[in-house]
Amino acid sequence: MAEKTLEAIKADILHRAGRINPFEGVKREDVEQVVRNLTSLNADLWGLEWGKVGEKYEALADEQEKLGKKKDAGETYYRAYEYYRIGRYPVPSSPEKMNCYKEALRTFLKAAPTMEPPLERIEIPFEGKKVVGYLQIPKGIERPPVVMHWGGVDGWKEDRRTNNDVLLKNGLACFTIDMPGAGENPCLGSDPRAERTFSAAMDYLESRADIDGKRIACMGGSFGGYWAAKLAHTEPKRLRGAVNWGAGVHRTFQEEWLRPALTLTASQYLMGPASLLDARSYIFGVKTLEDTLRLAPTLSLVTQGLIDQPCAPLLCINGKEDDQHPISDLYLLAEHGSPKELRIMAGAGHMGRVKGQSNDGVIDIVTRWLKEKLT
Repeated sequence: MAEKTLEAIKADILHRAGRINPFEGVKREDVEQVVRNLTSLNADLWGLEWGKVGEKYEALADEQEKLGKKKDAGETYYRAYEYYRIGRYPVPSSPEKMNCYKEALRTFLKAAPTMEPPLERIEIPFEGKKVVGYLQIPKGIERPPVVMHWGGVDGWKEDRRTNNDVLLKNGLACFTIDMPGAGENPCLGSDPRAERTFSAAMDYLESRADIDGKRIACMGGSFGGYWAAKLAHTEPKRLRGAVNWGAGVHRTFQEEWLRPALTLTASQYLMGPASLLDARSYIFGVKTLEDTLRLAPTLSLVTQGLIDQPCAPLLCINGKEDDQHPISDLYLLAEHGSPKELRIMAGAGHMGRVKGQSNDGVIDIVTRWLKEKLT
């Protein structure tokens, strides 16, 4: 397919408003106003227009807080965060998008004290820098097991609330973190040993008295599923389970797959292939397609010699028609090393999504698998 037109993207935004990533938490009337103001796909215009709506809700939340309406203020700060989040989407690769990212972080943390259960921001020392994550512990459960989870190139740790809520309801503590190259992760995605940021987080979780750090599982969504699959191979004894939800591990990084994915296909990606390239190149710390194609193959678990190694229990789940990550990579995982569990969603695309349908069924499969491995 060709690159999406501005009008096609606007139509898709309106279709997603209030329902589909990354627009689940916003109001349609706000979206309609922003769409009218988008005269191009310029990154700074995008950040500026969504940021204006975020500012409106943040100002309202400030007023609610002054009046002592803490719960209302928390909800409104979170709504402001949702608009700022869209403003930096898919990645903060321009000045206005970076402004939105900073505002998204700030308003998310302003909302945090009113979340249920309370959300705690954790900073873990790491090689002169820090690994940052958010911990939530379900109430009424003594030392629950914990799921450490993260998203992909565009869904960062602040964006994991929907997944958190489902896991928390099932009695599982949650530690959300950014994958390498995204958000506040101190390593680039091209760092061959960037998974050590997750190992540092596991060290910290094991030190907590209020969760069971000996019962840890991990889940990576979209590109983040690659890091879950890799961690299953590098931390096989400490993980009770790992979920690769939507990612490849070898062919997905090769030019014969990646060049068309980043220039022609990626039909489910909001702003088309160019936007996916923007996101993929950002996590590697580069700007161009050629630099992305040069670095990507180094991530292959075949190239790294890991694919034949023992691994923790690993669930690989994705849609059979995914045009961002090839389904053949899941079969490749199944053919090597420890036995894996595969769930292929026929007729579905990236992350097992079917256009126009809820993805709750896939979320349920993943949640039940994690709970089984941890309890």
